This record gives sequence, structure tokens and C-alpha cells, in this order.
Amino acid sequence: MNLRRFLAAVTAPLAVLGTTTVAGSLPAQASAQPGPLSTVKWKACPEYSDQVLDWMGVRDKAWFRATMARMDCGTVEVPLNYADPSGRSISVAVTRLPATDHAHRLGSLAVNPGGPGGSGYLMPIELSQPGAPTAKLNERYDLIGFDPRGVGYSTKVDCEAGGPAGVQAQGLAGLQGWAGLQGLQAQGVQAQGVSPSQITEDDARQMYDKQVQANKDCAQADPAFIGQLTTGNVARDLDRIRIGLGEKKLSYLGVSWGSWLGPVYRSLFPGKVARMWVDSVAPPDPRMDAFEAGRAKATAMDFSRMAAWMARFDDTYGFGTTPEQVEAALAELRRDFDARPRTFTDLERPVDGFVIAISAAQPSVAWPLAAKVLAELRDATGPTAPPTVKEVLGGGERTPPPAGVPEMDNSTANQAIFCNGDGGARDFDSAWAAYQDGLTRYPVTGVLSFPVPSCAGWPLPVEHIRLLHTGGSLQLSGHRYESVSAYEWTGDMQDAVGGEVFTVEDDMHGSALMEPGCATHVVAYLDTGDPGATGCQGVPVPTGPDELPKAGAQLAGSQPQFGAMSAGR
Repeated sequence: MNLRRFLAAVTAPLAVLGTTTVAGSLPAQASAQPGPLSTVKWKACPEYSDQVLDWMGVRDKAWFRATMARMDCGTVEVPLNYADPSGRSISVAVTRLPATDHAHRLGSLAVNPGGPGGSGYLMPIELSQPGAPTAKLNERYDLIGFDPRGVGYSTKVDCEAGGPAGVQAQGLAGLQGWAGLQGLQAQGVQAQGVSPSQITEDDARQMYDKQVQANKDCAQADPAFIGQLTTGNVARDLDRIRIGLGEKKLSYLGVSWGSWLGPVYRSLFPGKVARMWVDSVAPPDPRMDAFEAGRAKATAMDFSRMAAWMARFDDTYGFGTTPEQVEAALAELRRDFDARPRTFTDLERPVDGFVIAISAAQPSVAWPLAAKVLAELRDATGPTAPPTVKEVLGGGERTPPPAGVPEMDNSTANQAIFCNGDGGARDFDSAWAAYQDGLTRYPVTGVLSFPVPSCAGWPLPVEHIRLLHTGGSLQLSGHRYESVSAYEWTGDMQDAVGGEVFTVEDDMHGSALMEPGCATHVVAYLDTGDPGATGCQGVPVPTGPDELPKAGAQLAGSQPQFGAMSAGR
């Protein structure tokens, strides 16, 4: 998932948050020789208009421009295929924000916000902005941002009409058109004109066939390039950046998919990592089917926490005084809205059981708002939508970006890196059986899972990397109640690569970089090698129904806020 969109979604209640996964590639020896191209070609940094900065949500334009003025921008030429280093080359865009305390400089710290397909080009500035709990990192580190191959200012290829993601976004009735639910379009649950809660096996087979064709078409846009969009190759590119910077070792900070990229780099280049912290840890096994199953289980577990919280405030919400009563009431509410979708004259689409499910799958910071939406929907008599429902679901279209906006995410790179590393089952029958099982196991949130595999029909080879215990310093921060990156994956990753587990007692994806009580340990570790603790509290659970997000809070799919720190996709 990409951290940047997530933070907007933290205050944007009805969002399904992104994904992380793993990918593989060639043996480490194939990339050990740096060759003649491992230099950074520095050049002028991009300039952004006031309109662009406004669209990005930059709050302090003077500070941003002053920081851009001291940032270095450049490119590194790398082989497209590391097995053919003298063949076609591509360009990887790099930024460097020099340490402000050069006398006590520790080295270079590469940063990645997640994805795959997320841009890290401006992440050094995001981490350093005034008031950010990570701002101290730039005192002793050169912060190194980069756009992975296939993204942003790096060499890229875009599939026509959005490729597989475009097919996925073609439109579920009751989903397309909800400004607050646009983030769901990346989930692959879309069938033309069909509500997610009403997908039949025939609908899913049609979706599967479209996904297969879209994946084949996308891969054939430039198979030589798209086939080399792998996490392993991004890690090799990162080592070329290290060499170009003249560093013997590189420190690293990654979130979400960046928590897979880091261990892959560490496995391919043992001895080249100084300190590494990864947050919201990805699973070490590159299977999208297992990823979906783990995420569905974690989502249902966090919903049970939300039900227990709602039960404490039955006087406000009226769904029951025990967690079991709340869960049963919301399961019945979802079934009722599936059977009788509600139509409101001031909303473009009917509201069905899928909206109930997505409301029940929110992280704790959004529980007061999501619970209020659920109560209003239960009690709604029409013809107009209740006020909170209208605020959340009636947000309108996203403002089109002005010319010159940097690319924050690339859907082609996202799909290719996922699928080039997906070693899981991709057949229809397995996916449909898993989807049906999820509906039974998780009667409220099971509908949020994928009914078809997003990599169905992907024609390019799957590459494999064996993660290794290479020694060296590594912190793995997992979030005990998170549904995007299930906490159990943190232990699985530790088993695969070693390191120390740092537990965040919240359900917020990527919050270790955002929450001051956690970020102070991240900064301490990167400064000294010792985080000073084995965990932190994280984002607190709301104390009551009145802790609502601010009026007009962003919804998923609305403009990103640069001033609110990025968090994983």
C-alpha cells in the first residue's frame, strides 16, 4: 500500500487501505558487479507551481521551496535486465536531502513509502517537514528518495487505459461514484454494473476473463520492460544508488511494500546495510492468495474490536451491549441492505450491504464516524440521506490535477511488481472457493475480499528470491491489530530474515512514522542503533463517540495532503 494515500484515509473514514506484497528475482551474484553506470547524474530539481503545491496539500510553500532548493536531484542509469548488464539501460530518479549537521553525519538513509508503485522522490521532504516526528532524521542523515523503476520520474511504461486497474475500476454499482469509496477501485472486486454484495459465480467468471485479458494486454505493452519490474530489480537499483552516492553501507526506512523491499535488499546485498527499520511488515511468502486470506482474517479480528468498542456506547449506537450482540446486529444489517438497498435522493447511488461492510472495516481512529454512519443507515427513513452519511458518501468528484503534478503512484508498476512476484494460485475455482469461504467465515466483512485473483492470466515469468539471515541491524515494527499488514506477518518475516520485533499497539498502517510516541523510537534507533524500547502504544483508540474526525475530512480518493505525513499504500 502506499503511505501517502493512507494518511489521507486516516481522516477519511470509509476507505479500504492498500496492499503490500512480495516479489522475486535472480541470484545475488548476477547483480554484484556495479559496472560503469553506477554514478548519479545530478541536475536541477523540478519546480512546482502554486497550483501544484495546493493540489498536493503543501501547507507551507515557503518552507517547501527552501527545502527543495537545498535538495539534490539526479538519475542513475541501471541495466533493465541485470542478467544482461550490457543490454538496454533505464533511468532511476534519485533525490538527496543533505544532513543539516554535517559534522556528525551518519551516512545516507534511503526511504520508501510503499506500493509497489509508490513514488519516494519527495519523501525526504515529507519526513523533514516542520512538526513531523521524523524531522530529526535529516540532522545526521542524507535522506535519499527515489522513484522505483516504472514510477514517476524514472523510466516507465503505462498500460493503455489504466491496464488491469482500469478493468477493475469499470464499475460496481454502489461503488463507482462514491467519492468516499474510490480507494476500493484497486481491489479487483469490480464487475460491470454489479454490486460487490451481489456477485454471482457467473459475474465472477466474467470478471476473471476480463482480468486475464487485461493482464495479457498490459504485459504485452512492453514485455521486456514490464517483465523486469520486480522487487529484486528495485533492490538492485537501490544498490546502484548506494554505489553512485559513494557509500560503503546504506541505512534504510521503508513502510508497507517497502518492508518487503528492505529485507530483499538485505538478502541480496549482505554487508551493505548499516541500519534498517521497516514498518507494517509484509509477509515473506510471495503468494497473493495467502496474502488475501491473511488480510481477510485480520480485518474480521479488528471488526470484533470495533464491535466491542461500540457495545460500550450502546446508549449512542443501539446495536447491543455485548460484542456478540453488535456483531450479530451488523451482520443482519448487511443482509438487510443487500436484500433492500436504500436509495436517497441526494446520493447518486443506492447504498447496499457493501457500504455496511466497509464501514465495519475501519481502523480505530474512524470508529466514531463509522459507527455513526451505521446507526444513521439503520434508522434512515429517507428520502434524503442522513447528515453523516451524506457527508461521507456525497463528497463529489476529485479535483483534476493541474499540469506538473508529480506522479505519486503508478498502477502499471503496482500490477507488474505484484504479479511478477506472485507464486500463489491464480485459477478461478480456487479464488471463488476462497471467496465463498470468506463470506461464510466473516459474515460482515468477508465481502471485502477479492472474488478473482488480480494476477489471473499474467503471462510473464514469476521470479523468486530466497530471503536470508544475513546478520546486521534490523527492526521490524508490526501493528498488533492492523488489517492491512497482519501482525502475524511480522513474526513470519523475523523467522525468514532475523532482526528484532517492535510491537505497535494499534491498528494503523504505517503509524510508526506518524505517531510521535512511536517515531521517537524510530529516530533513536536510526541515530544510535537502539530504539530504547520493544514497542509503543501507537494511535490511541477513541475514548468515546464524540471523537469524530474534523468536518470536511478527506475521503479516500480525494486530494492527498502533503502536509499530513505519508503512510503506506
